[in-house]
This record gives sequence, structure tokens and C-alpha cells, in this order.
Amino acid sequence: MHDYVKDLNHLYITEPALYEVDFHYEGFEWIDCNDTEHSIVSFIRKGKDWRDMLIFVCNFTPAVHDNYRIGAPVDAAYIEIFNSDSEKYGGSNVLNVNEIKAENLPYHQKPYSIVLKIPPLAAVILRPLIK
Repeated sequence: MHDYVKDLNHLYITEPALYEVDFHYEGFEWIDCNDTEHSIVSFIRKGKDWRDMLIFVCNFTPAVHDNYRIGAPVDAAYIEIFNSDSEKYGGSNVLNVNEIKAENLPYHQKPYSIVLKIPPLAAVILRPLIK
């Protein structure tokens, strides 16, 4: 089994946002589905507990975006828990290695925003560090 399949399977069983509210609209929320210029979509997956949320950002082009801003639902630091562009999956290793702090700047109809690196032809999953 490839590492990415193993890693995705592990995420699926350990992250409630990926399985708890699968078949109901309350388990999904768009951040941005309109960035046709960059071919990037971003959305939130949610679990039953509001703290069990994940942010997904998917880039469908070979372009890297170093300072890409998206809306964020909570004032927290966010960490990257999966990046399909990782070198271990054969990617170019454009990663978000440090915590990404939310800024008090509303964006995409969310009360906060974050700025991150978007790798080429890849999906990134972020988890907020909520106390």
C-alpha cells in the first residue's frame, strides 16, 4: 500500500470531521468555491463537536501560491496535518511547516483569515488548535 493511502486511511479513522456527519449538510461548509482564476477550492469538514473541524484547500493547477489567503472560522492557530505535495508522496515538498495563526481580518464571509502556502496540483488539510 502506498504511503498516501495509508496516511489518508489513518486520517479517516482518527478525524471525526471525516466520518461523523457524512450524509448531512451540517458536516460541510464552503470557504471559497469561486476562485476560477487560480483553480483553488477550499472548504470545511465538520464533526459532531464544533471543535472537530478540518480545512481543505485543493489546487488544481501546477502553480505554487506562497501567500494565499482564505477565510477561517475560528481565531486559532492552524497546523497542516496532510499535504499531498509532500516529498514522501513524490511531490515537490511545498509545505506549511509552522503553525498558521488566524488574523482578525474577515475573509470569504468568515470572521478570521489565514495565509498559507498552496502547493501545486495538491490538497492540503489543516486542523485548528482549539483549546
